[in-house]
Amino acid sequence: MRTFDLSPLYRSTVGFDRLFNLIDGGGAFDAGSSYPPYNIERLDENTYEISMAVAGFGEDDLEIEIKENALTISGGRGEETRDRTFLHQGIATRAFERRFQLADHVEVKGAKLENGLLTVALERVIPEALKPRRIEISGGGGTKTIENKAA
Repeated sequence: MRTFDLSPLYRSTVGFDRLFNLIDGGGAFDAGSSYPPYNIERLDENTYEISMAVAGFGEDDLEIEIKENALTISGGRGEETRDRTFLHQGIATRAFERRFQLADHVEVKGAKLENGLLTVALERVIPEALKPRRIEISGGGGTKTIENKAA
């Protein structure tokens, strides 16, 4: 495995400590299991969707939690009370926990379970205080307005 020396970046940037700690600690890359499979889709500039294949799990078997910009989706089934004999068991229903690190101002808008697919809707909501604003410049020659037109 490769290691990266991030110390030059620490010396020349301000406010990116959390990002560098995430990369340095290996948290930015999922080296764990690939179960259950999932997709992350960008629907538009501020809307995202995580889709996770959770065949065999019901709504009561799944839990979604968000804490400090970390979205955790976990699933587990209780003990089967019926005595079943499988000739082949290809649908995995083992317990899992999958974590996603969310960027600042990304909120979970909802979740639905349909046809064995769990879909979690996410949206980036930028507070008014962080949106671009116009600054008036006054001086001897009158007032001049600078406008920031960020997309």
